[in-house]
Amino acid sequence: MPAPSFKARAHLVNEAIDYALAHPSEPPTVEDLCSKLNISRRLLNYYFQEIIGSSPHHYLRNLRLNGVRRELRAATASPPAIRDIAAHWGFSHLPRFAAEYRALFGELPSVTARDRPTH
Repeated sequence: MPAPSFKARAHLVNEAIDYALAHPSEPPTVEDLCSKLNISRRLLNYYFQEIIGSSPHHYLRNLRLNGVRRELRAATASPPAIRDIAAHWGFSHLPRFAAEYRALFGELPSVTARDRPTH
């Protein structure tokens, strides 16, 4: 059986990303994605490394963290609590979430929320 083309591998990675974006409050695990796409964990990891340059786990976590950041930076009169936004994106352990957020963005979520642009 021939290996899938680059286009087919990229399509699988995009399907995984689309599926994750469609389920922000219940983020799929790598195993969920493998089952949905009918592909092994090893192949999914290989395809993500080739197409994105990151493992599926790290890419999906960063995708969710960026979703939180976008919501925190959204200018509204009364923004939702950080814990509510984090929960919406599937983060239930707030100290771990804050540490991962700070590692990626160099600041705590509270700083992002406080310094959000206003219109």
